[in-house]
Amino acid sequence: MSNQAKKDQTQELIKETAKNLFFVKGKFDATTQEIADAAGVNRTLINYYFRSRDKLLQIIFDEAQIVEQEKSKIIQNSDLPFKEKISQFIESSLATSLQYPYLETYIVSQINKGTCHQREIEEDILEKMYSDIEKEMELGNIEKMAPVQFILNMVSLLVFPSAVRPLFMENLMISDEEYDKIISARKEIIINMLFKN
Repeated sequence: MSNQAKKDQTQELIKETAKNLFFVKGKFDATTQEIADAAGVNRTLINYYFRSRDKLLQIIFDEAQIVEQEKSKIIQNSDLPFKEKISQFIESSLATSLQYPYLETYIVSQINKGTCHQREIEEDILEKMYSDIEKEMELGNIEKMAPVQFILNMVSLLVFPSAVRPLFMENLMISDEEYDKIISARKEIIINMLFKN
């Protein structure tokens, strides 16, 4: 293996370890030393590759936003019928929640700290989505409401269980495995709550 390949591999290992600590284990306050220990590398390598813990966190946050943007593209770029687009978006969102249980919580915490959050959807695409929602309401497939309420309902049903995962797990005495099963079962529940038929 070349020196460059080894450097790239180490850099990727550090990033993946940090993602695992933040998004899978929910350890948002993990120190540089904790990241290094979990990755099995010397702490100075984190500063060498990323200059600082904050720079590493920014890179991870930017990558988390890309994951979120990819989910939005399911709705933006698909010619499928509306309900099928929403179904695929829900499925993708739930899969991400299972892979990275604390991703939504992390993103919200960073936004609350004032970290830049890029808009995931352009105005014309949003207007098209509102129009599609209104058409579905006229067809009787969705309860009549302001289109933004439909989006808020959908996102709330998807994000809230992940964003408050630790609280629910503790108060409802649910293990990680049980909570993952609950998240896995949500697709049909959400679809049935959003659509009349």
